[in-house]
Amino acid sequence: MIKRIFLITILLYPFEIVANSRIVALSPVINEIIYALDRGDLIVANTQYSLYPKEAKSKYKVGGYFDISLEKILYIKPTLVILQPNNIKLKKRLKSFGIKSEVVKINSLSDIKNTILKIGELVDNTPKAKSIVQNINNSLKSIKNIVINKKILIVIGEYKNLIKGIFVVGNNLYLNDIIIESGNINAIKSNITSQPILNLESIIYSNPDIILILAHNHKLTLSQIKEPWQKLPINASKKDNIFIIDKEYAGIPSDRLNLFLRDFREILKSRK
Repeated sequence: MIKRIFLITILLYPFEIVANSRIVALSPVINEIIYALDRGDLIVANTQYSLYPKEAKSKYKVGGYFDISLEKILYIKPTLVILQPNNIKLKKRLKSFGIKSEVVKINSLSDIKNTILKIGELVDNTPKAKSIVQNINNSLKSIKNIVINKKILIVIGEYKNLIKGIFVVGNNLYLNDIIIESGNINAIKSNITSQPILNLESIIYSNPDIILILAHNHKLTLSQIKEPWQKLPINASKKDNIFIIDKEYAGIPSDRLNLFLRDFREILKSRK
């Protein structure tokens, strides 16, 4: 009888931990993954940029990307804080207050998939986490070899002119992994960990075959965003292979990465 009670206690204990969890999600990606795992009710706080799903907007806000308030985290009394490496210094401070924290990465595709599985374990929904990862893997297979060996430039943001200060995707980001997975080439060769910033000469020198502009917060019209790129003497402008994704999920590698991969697949199919 004692053994039976002990076994029941062991089986129920993880679920009791989850049920009583109070999680602070310190990035939109972490927030979205927890919601995708059907555990949004465990989130007691997130960041001001955590806007999806709509329920996330009403959660207590503890800051932005680089201005997280320790005071606000302590006020909300979490049992777990999930953060990214940009807030790694905060981990030591949380530990000094006896608050458990976990650091997750989202730089590469493998990072993203591992993070989904790790958060799945933390919120006790590994089956759903595995299902999300499998869906991502299936989506990656769907973009393979639609076109091959094309130089693709992914631009971050909108620009009225292309003289300088153009942020693009380098070789140390999941978007670069997606280009490679599709059977194509990143037009930018860079070994730096931060994302490259190009000027006009660098853009022309890279001579991309396809340009993809991520502009979910755009203030210009889509035609205005494309206009300066269309004037360049590069393959992408000559063949009108300049595309824009203005959906908010384009820069958030959560379970909604599948939506970006769907859009990317359609772009590859429609290239001229």
